[in-house]
Amino acid sequence: MRVVRQNDKSRLNGARITVLAVAVAVIAPACAPAAGGGPDAVRPTSGTPSRQPLKAPPPVGTPNPHPKKPQSAHAAHAARVAAARRWRLAGVPLTPPPPPAKKPKIATRDGFEVDGHEELGLPPVFTTVPTKQRVVFLTIDDGAEKDPAFLRMMSDLKVPYTAFLSDYLIKKDYGYFKRMQGNGVVLNNHTLHHPYLPSLSYRRQKREICGMQEVVERHYGKRPLLFRPPFGNYNRNTLRAAKRCGIKYVPLWNEEVFVDRWDYREWNRKIRPGDIVLTHFRGRDDWKGTMPDMIRRFLNKVTAEGYAVARLEDYL
Repeated sequence: MRVVRQNDKSRLNGARITVLAVAVAVIAPACAPAAGGGPDAVRPTSGTPSRQPLKAPPPVGTPNPHPKKPQSAHAAHAARVAAARRWRLAGVPLTPPPPPAKKPKIATRDGFEVDGHEELGLPPVFTTVPTKQRVVFLTIDDGAEKDPAFLRMMSDLKVPYTAFLSDYLIKKDYGYFKRMQGNGVVLNNHTLHHPYLPSLSYRRQKREICGMQEVVERHYGKRPLLFRPPFGNYNRNTLRAAKRCGIKYVPLWNEEVFVDRWDYREWNRKIRPGDIVLTHFRGRDDWKGTMPDMIRRFLNKVTAEGYAVARLEDYL
């Protein structure tokens, strides 16, 4: 049975797990830095993100410079400027366009299919949403770090993101993710225990995926429609089990952002419209900084390149 793997060097429970890539496409690391060289090695972007000057919010009583727009929109922009300054961003995050009235057709990326993928009606596996809009989608995996400053930052900045959670990491504080959900974040499935799924039988894979569906429904009220396999690795049984558990989509990623760098799947190392960006719930125990530090790097780059952060579920 064909196994689709992503390169991965992950630190979970203090151990490093390395999975070699065999997928057709050039694959980027999934949970931690790539080491060594080779033709597929991914290097950090040189230099620092472009910096844009911040405009101070207008003084109280300043006339609306856009008289055709309601004052509430002006006030919302002023609040966004103030939040960007408060969180030390280089520029004010761009506001995403309205969600498309007609949703784009989501198909499995070439080279990411399994045997019988289309015939069995298995969930599509994709790394980019087909759109011409200059938007990207931020997704965050696992749930290890529970930083309250991160919740405040994302709430202040009104930046949407999608979470993929594993129960063994979130069960110590289900309430943290309940607060996240209260801010409009959709909580999705990343299995119960974060195993390497292709090594498991269909039955055990189904237990990992359906079990996490039940956890999310019990604690957060709704069964997820999105599932991300740990390390991005899966086989036909994975997708069969996911479908049986009610999963409709399997989004992977085209870029990964850390505190100190970006990694890329594509050879030209560029962000494209509709790209899905991966990061993790991590802090100083694993990174050279905090989750707000990582978000700062993420937003500085996408904003400088003219991209807004949109909500993934609005395009599915």
